[in-house]
Amino acid sequence: MVSKTDDIPASVPDCNPADLQRDGAQQGTGTSKGCPEESCGCAGHSAETAMVNGDGAHTEEGESKQDGNSEADGGDDANEQEVIVIQDTGFTVKIQAPGTEPFDLQVSPQEMVQEIHQVLMDREDTCHRTCFSLQLDGNVLDNFAELKSIEGLQEGSLLKVVEEPYTVREARIHVRHIRDLLKSLDPSDAYNGVDCNSLSFLSIFTDGDLGDSGKRKKKGTELEQIDCTPPEHILPGSKERPLVPLQPQNKDWKPMQCLKVLTMSGWNPPPGNRKMHGDLMYLYIVTVEERHVSVTASTRGFYLNQSTTYTFNPKPANPSFLSHSLVELLSQISPAFKKNFTSLQKKRVQRHPFERIATPFQVYSWTAPQVDHAMDCVRAEDAYTSRLGYEEHIPGQTRDWNEELQTTRELPRKNLPERLLRERAIFKVHSDFAAAATRGAMAVIDGNVMAINPGEETRMQMFIWNNIFFSLGFDVRDHYRELGGDAAAHAAPTNDLNGVRAYGAVDVEGLYTLGTVVVDYRGYRVTAQSIIPGILEREQEQSVIYGSIDFGKTVVSHGKYLELLDKTSRPLKVQQHKVLNEKEESVELCSSVECKGIIGNDGRHYILDLLRTFPPDLNFLPVDGEELSAESQRQGFPRQHRHRLACLRQELIEAFVEHRYLLFMKMAALQLMQQKANKDSSKTDVPAITETSATDSNVDSTQTTPAQALTDSTDPTDNNSTSVAPQMAPESEESSSKPTTNGPVDPTGSQNGECKSPLEGKELEESIPGLAQAKELAETLVSEDGPGMADPKSREVVLNACKAVGSISNTSFDIRFNPDIFSPGVRFPEDTLEDVQKQKQLLKDAAAFLVTCQIPSLVKDCLDHSTLPMDGATLTEALHQRGINVRYLGTVLEFVDKTPAKAQLEHFYRIGIVELITRCAKHIFRTYLQGVELSALSAAVSHFLNCFLSSFTDAVAHLPPDELVSRRKSRKRRNRVPGGGDNTAWASLTPSELWKNIATEAQSYYHFKMLCESVDQVVEKYGLQKTTLLREISVKTGIQILLKEYNFDSRHKPAFTEEDILNIFPVVKHVNPKASDAFHFFQSGQAKVQQGFLKEGCELINEALNLFNNVYGAMHVEICACLRLLARLNYIMGDHPEALSNQQKAVLMSERVLGIEHPNTIQEYMHLALYCFANGQLSTSLKLLYRARYLMLLVCGEDHPEMALIDSNIGLVLHGVMEYDLSLRFLENALTVNTKYHGARSLKVALSYHLVARVYESKAEFRSALQHEKEGYTIYKNQMGEAHEKTKESSEYLKYLTQQAVALQRTMNEIYKNGSNASIMPLKFTAPSMASILEQLNIINGIIFIPLSQKDLENLKAEVQRRQQLQELGKSEEPAEGSPLELEDKIPVD
Repeated sequence: MVSKTDDIPASVPDCNPADLQRDGAQQGTGTSKGCPEESCGCAGHSAETAMVNGDGAHTEEGESKQDGNSEADGGDDANEQEVIVIQDTGFTVKIQAPGTEPFDLQVSPQEMVQEIHQVLMDREDTCHRTCFSLQLDGNVLDNFAELKSIEGLQEGSLLKVVEEPYTVREARIHVRHIRDLLKSLDPSDAYNGVDCNSLSFLSIFTDGDLGDSGKRKKKGTELEQIDCTPPEHILPGSKERPLVPLQPQNKDWKPMQCLKVLTMSGWNPPPGNRKMHGDLMYLYIVTVEERHVSVTASTRGFYLNQSTTYTFNPKPANPSFLSHSLVELLSQISPAFKKNFTSLQKKRVQRHPFERIATPFQVYSWTAPQVDHAMDCVRAEDAYTSRLGYEEHIPGQTRDWNEELQTTRELPRKNLPERLLRERAIFKVHSDFAAAATRGAMAVIDGNVMAINPGEETRMQMFIWNNIFFSLGFDVRDHYRELGGDAAAHAAPTNDLNGVRAYGAVDVEGLYTLGTVVVDYRGYRVTAQSIIPGILEREQEQSVIYGSIDFGKTVVSHGKYLELLDKTSRPLKVQQHKVLNEKEESVELCSSVECKGIIGNDGRHYILDLLRTFPPDLNFLPVDGEELSAESQRQGFPRQHRHRLACLRQELIEAFVEHRYLLFMKMAALQLMQQKANKDSSKTDVPAITETSATDSNVDSTQTTPAQALTDSTDPTDNNSTSVAPQMAPESEESSSKPTTNGPVDPTGSQNGECKSPLEGKELEESIPGLAQAKELAETLVSEDGPGMADPKSREVVLNACKAVGSISNTSFDIRFNPDIFSPGVRFPEDTLEDVQKQKQLLKDAAAFLVTCQIPSLVKDCLDHSTLPMDGATLTEALHQRGINVRYLGTVLEFVDKTPAKAQLEHFYRIGIVELITRCAKHIFRTYLQGVELSALSAAVSHFLNCFLSSFTDAVAHLPPDELVSRRKSRKRRNRVPGGGDNTAWASLTPSELWKNIATEAQSYYHFKMLCESVDQVVEKYGLQKTTLLREISVKTGIQILLKEYNFDSRHKPAFTEEDILNIFPVVKHVNPKASDAFHFFQSGQAKVQQGFLKEGCELINEALNLFNNVYGAMHVEICACLRLLARLNYIMGDHPEALSNQQKAVLMSERVLGIEHPNTIQEYMHLALYCFANGQLSTSLKLLYRARYLMLLVCGEDHPEMALIDSNIGLVLHGVMEYDLSLRFLENALTVNTKYHGARSLKVALSYHLVARVYESKAEFRSALQHEKEGYTIYKNQMGEAHEKTKESSEYLKYLTQQAVALQRTMNEIYKNGSNASIMPLKFTAPSMASILEQLNIINGIIFIPLSQKDLENLKAEVQRRQQLQELGKSEEPAEGSPLELEDKIPVD
């Protein structure tokens, strides 16, 4: 990462946290600026506020260059630190719109006039205006001027909203805007996956916005009467997994109908004589009262004309109701419109902004209810124009994607405001490009785009649409014949995308990559790329001036490219190397041969075809005459793979280098120790030490290190290792690890990076005296300047260590890979052969490292629950973080199978099996779909799902009969589009055949033996759920199914019919540009929090939140993580309402950006439930926990360690509301799950026993309570010892329970003896106090409170008052929701 973040101080001096906090709390509302009081008043981040507000829900900036015009001016002259800190105070202006009272609006000097337009178009009382100007003292303000540049604009100025005459463009914008307002509560866009809409259901469980209801419901602590019984399917042990509750019905979504029809009239466009009367276009409208009207949009506004469906009479009707806005016109002619439109806007404004802001990338839902298809003129028009959304606002119509992508990269990045502006522009263009590319790829496969080479056969066609180039993932012209044909052509685009990602992240000035998006749709893989200027006019041979177009037969190089690529070689670990060209001359390269350099007509240096950016994976690349390490061979590697493009992931390279670096430091340290020992002792040699060193360096090299470091800046040598061209001492491979002088170092195992056990290294470290000091010595020695090291002895030490770990430099640690090793067709010059040999060894070591270190470390992390995958996506992520490719899934599962603690990994194994099966099914489905014609798509998909999931054995496909007839005639013409297969072979697939194919695929692709002939057998054998399989296959292939209950297990009829398949979506892979500065702040904030500096951490994270908002807009996964951490900090610091507000945003955002049932969303729901409980909203808290449990059941079933946490939470809350029997069901389930996954002796289990005992105590069943508490006590005693406070607490509680039990028994005896006149002692049955329940909730959720002394409290109060004064000085008249924390009564005093 070459992000320039080092020059920002880690903590921001005297930044005013109260303002930051307001801003953090406001970041949602600020972005869409719903009402004036929500506007982000404190412009506490000069260049930024404008941008935060600028990304409203429907901004008009089409062109990224307009995005911020001159927004960076503010900060340029000031230095960076100040940019963040200067309080650039906002001011208030009055706004007077026709027909409404003047109102105040809080603005910032950095804002543009156009942003006030946005606010007015979103406000309830002015939302129907789109065509107006703002005037100050009669002067029209320029839309793109910043407020600070306008003369005479100051606190209290009056801005008038003046209606302007319409143009055709303005009239269309107006109609579109009215349409958006009418649809604002309608979820159909989210179901259809358009316009970056997505679903969110949180408000159904919280009854609207938590912020307000939080204040309403907290009257007292009396328990509300609530119904706590969950639906049957949520209770522990239930076998039902219904689908329908996944999308509960929202009463707001039954839209109030304002109009029946609003559409363009068939009389458009106006004839010439009407144009000269000012007619712009005609609309046809049917009101709810069934009144059919024809409306003219003219320059002066909208009025009724006298046309009917069949006669054209453009004269104004009488009365014509001429109005400047369509809403005003309709309100006059339709009472129902007036009433419903008003209440619709009220509801729209009440929704949380996060429910309606667009997400940066489209999220698709795999289920949807049956939605009525309504008439919609704008949608109809959009479908047939290639314009994307608001593109008609851009002069010049279609966008030049390449120019936009490259110019944003060229923006300056010297200081923070510039970097923010640049990253914001890059992110915006990328998300627009991804949307355009997706839309184009679908159009290509659906056959709506003409090929540029229409004469060729379908699979060889290429397309251009909207300035984007599209190609299909097939092996055209036998390009990949030696690499695996179509399989290689299918893998190449994703490899290439990873390369683009890597080079993009390094971000070297002057080196350009193409915008790249890979889309899988209807069984085809489409690569979308931006177009290099001029490349279409010339032949490829002429334009390539670096690299090779024929896999290394002819190779050329170019000085400028070598210079640019050299800058990337260190972060990407690519070694500069020479290869031979066709004339036997050696050519210098700094990338793989396939990587081509082309200078575009714009003079920029582009690199493309980055599919071999990372070195090959030898475990899946059998090479004749090459032996892998013993450990790899033992596990059955090398294995045959579908194609020869299998390469190692970047994460693996990083981890491997990190591992080697530690090894290097150890070897240097050991040798230094020896030298020291040799000096100290006057005797010739000290055998003892020599021996330790020998054994140690052998074991050390086999030690594993957690690969957490993602950037290479961890190497102290980063900056000064001179890039020495490989000039290794001419020594044979075997002896390279033998130091020439001191003490024998055993060469055998030291190179293969194998690890026998994750623990060995650490123990050894402690056992060797003085190793630590020697290490420090080694570090100082290595970090000194490369070759100029004074002491020849120490130089020798470094040399030996370098050789041992395979560094390419002799004077410092520097490991790089040659990506061309083992590429077919690439030849190396004679004089570099020895170097090539070393590189081969390095590759073997890296492959061994993956199998012997990374896979075991993943399994170990799952055993100690630091990694908790819940579904396929999170499992894949866990693999990828450690650099393990998914093709190793079979190996990982086999490893788990052989692990002694297999029972504790059952959840992991099950998720792995589901992933493996659904991926195999996906591979089969891909080829299956390619042969299906469009008209049979839903029949084919439902047939496939039946074969895959239904217990019905003879699934028969329904062929559409009428199509069969017409097919014979038009066979010649039909097959011209990629997605137009016309065979019916798909209909003959049977369930047994499909499952046989899945087993074969598992064996050939993942090398995993799976014995199964049918879905029921698999479900039985591995304990899977069919709903989970359905969800995974739908998400992976883009299928959308109807939301209803499916009967998978019926043996009489298939589960799916073709009516159940609603849609098929694309699955899109693209680059995710990062906000480097924000991430830097976020990390330092996290670090501070871990060191216990909560307040400083909180401020840094608030700052990160602001920066994230600036770059990404309001919606993004990383903002979600930021909000979650903030909420947790707010909670720990005692500010429950603030925690609630931030966590609510985190949940909404997770639902919108990741999906409503994504594992991350489930966890966000759990956190929110805790904060709701702490805020006294018990019923909401329960609803949220039930929702989390339901989603968890759907996604991975009941048998998962995380389920224990959910159940403990539910059990505790139920205990709190005195539902003891229900509470026990959940807590006892938690106890079972904890015992299974954490082992019977774990402290978690002890806590579970204690919680169960407390409920029994409340039920006065003291015997059961005692029995459970004893179990807990035994665990504490064995684990912690008698003296530990936990053990003591438990023994106290046991005494108390025994007393209660004895007292109860006495009373019973008394009653038996004396009958009714017995004197009964009153027994104490206590309902648990909320505080004690909350305390237990905090413990199980891993939250620890810091006890505050009285003095701390005083200081905090003083701090808060200081903030409040500062706030008043900042003249923010409307107190924002998140204003200063009232800490008086909210800090937990322990």
